[in-house]
Amino acid sequence: MTRLAMSDPAPDFTLPSSEGGSVSLSDYRGRHLVIFFYPAAMTPGCTKEACDFRDSLAGLAEAGYDVVGISPDPVAKLEKFVEQESLTYPLLSDEDKSVLEAYGAYGEKKLYGKTVVGVIRSTIVVDPEGKVELAKYNIKATGHVASLKKALKLA
Repeated sequence: MTRLAMSDPAPDFTLPSSEGGSVSLSDYRGRHLVIFFYPAAMTPGCTKEACDFRDSLAGLAEAGYDVVGISPDPVAKLEKFVEQESLTYPLLSDEDKSVLEAYGAYGEKKLYGKTVVGVIRSTIVVDPEGKVELAKYNIKATGHVASLKKALKLA
């Protein structure tokens, strides 16, 4: 599994969105984009993380950062998650996990002391030119946005 590093070109993607239609990395050209990869909608940790991004969105947007979340969930589940938690940014469906893999956010990980294969909770920040500005892997759901803001010198 290849992990992305600062100044790597961000892998391009186009994925179906919870908002209908599809979203591409190129849609954000000229802006900073925070992409957070999470295992599953409507689970306790992912709900906490998604709501933390929702609650911090205005400050991130003010600093010039857009946010999208990507998981292997089908669009119908993402739509329900957005509605249930009043999320205010797009969630993208990567059911075949190709984008998760391209970003190094899918592979072997430790879960309760066992090695399993799955989504690695990660955040990649893409700069306006499409290059990786920040890549963080194996993130904890709680405090994720606070640590991201600190790394981006926004807090």
